[in-house]
Amino acid sequence: MDYVIAFVVGGLICAAAQIVLDNTKLQPGNVMVILVCLGAVLGFAGVYEPFKEWAGSGASVPLLGFGNTLFQGIKEDIAKNGFVGVFTGGFTAAAAGISGALIMGYIASVIFNPKMK
Repeated sequence: MDYVIAFVVGGLICAAAQIVLDNTKLQPGNVMVILVCLGAVLGFAGVYEPFKEWAGSGASVPLLGFGNTLFQGIKEDIAKNGFVGVFTGGFTAAAAGISGALIMGYIASVIFNPKMK
């Protein structure tokens, strides 16, 4: 049953993003930034963690999870290093995900030989 909830929640988040794209003049990059910022705001408000517990991977896979990861990293690094944590915490917390995305993107570009338009 938990997998069904995760699947439905993740789908609803993506459907909401698609509705925003279809009914506004926002570009995909704008919507992505909004989702990341929304994840950080929900983390700050203390709402994201209970939501993630209930929804499982459906809440953590979309961009909301990335925003919350950045917020949690900043919060922890501020507690350890003070104000400098504002600048370093997000990078520390999300380094593995960002590195993985860059490496996989490079591998895909080597395999598929993309053409610029």
